Amino acid sequence: MTRSILFLTGTRADFGKLEPLAAALQAADFSVSYFVTGMHMLDRYGLTKIEVHRQHGATVHEFLNQRPDDPQDIILAKTVVGFSDYVTETRPDLVVVHGDRIEALAGALVAATNYIPCAHIEGGEVSGTIDEIFRHCNTKLSSHHFVSSEDAKRRIMAMGEPEGSIHVIGSPELDFHAAPSGVTLEDVKARYEIPFDDFGLVTFHPVTSEQETIGAQAHALFSELEASGRNFVVIAPNNDPGSTAIFAELDTLPTDRFRQFPSMRFNHFSELMKTAACMIGNSSAGVREAPFLGLPSLDIGTRQTNRAQSGSVVTCAADDRAAISDFLTTQWGQRHAPHTGFGEGRAADRFAEILQDPDFWDQTLQKAFHDID
Repeated sequence: MTRSILFLTGTRADFGKLEPLAAALQAADFSVSYFVTGMHMLDRYGLTKIEVHRQHGATVHEFLNQRPDDPQDIILAKTVVGFSDYVTETRPDLVVVHGDRIEALAGALVAATNYIPCAHIEGGEVSGTIDEIFRHCNTKLSSHHFVSSEDAKRRIMAMGEPEGSIHVIGSPELDFHAAPSGVTLEDVKARYEIPFDDFGLVTFHPVTSEQETIGAQAHALFSELEASGRNFVVIAPNNDPGSTAIFAELDTLPTDRFRQFPSMRFNHFSELMKTAACMIGNSSAGVREAPFLGLPSLDIGTRQTNRAQSGSVVTCAADDRAAISDFLTTQWGQRHAPHTGFGEGRAADRFAEILQDPDFWDQTLQKAFHDID
């Protein structure tokens, strides 16, 4: 019997983590489909549903779950309705969700209430803001857990999940970075018309609990970056509340030194990370992928609080001009030893091996709290 696996993806970031897992399952003769929603469907964020459609052999279902500036509770409600309708029609053998996004919460909730097994990728982690609450909710709603580290496994066990349901595979996006990107730096520069050789990467997302100050934070950060006189490639923020204020600051930056994109093909972005002088912002890429590649990164603000585990990551507030200036002076162009605290780049192989084990499918969906001895 061919098992059907449904991946829910709402952002360019979570697709970068889910795609290697889906490809590994296809190679193992599973039937793979995607429920595509969220940022993927919005022009302002690069209409990245196109990237999902490039995965050969996978079925793709699109669902528009929001209008610009919809609050998160409305997005959650819309996604629950749309995803529920879809799984009622298709009845997959397993739903796969990732991380801490509102779309993942909708998927895990629908799977739980319809008694469909649900695999949660990268649960058990800590960070700042409401994202951590969503992530832990997804853990309790899901039946299977695929985590990036032993620390994450320990936290999930502390939430009462049975040890047998938790599998340490590492972070899936590291699979991309561990392999050749398939493109050269010159290919990337030509495709995206990047005119400079020496550059830093910047991604600064909204923090949903700090909407009132996020514009001021963006202004402080980008003012200091502009004053440095250096060149930067900027990837636009995600669609969380507060993004409008960040976009307003991005619109003021000089185009000769700040090359901006709503999104970028993952293999092209990987090649840029391998050759950039540093990474700056509050994306998880700065505290997970950058350390794996030995790239120095400056983590801004509270969005990734407690998540960094590598000495190559420097943390400061957005308005700490001295710390930002010092980082740009001392860390620009430096290389650090690769950090493997979130895996070695073999997550997809491990994921496929586990799903091919018949015991995986025998696990009960009836939840019981397991106390730690």
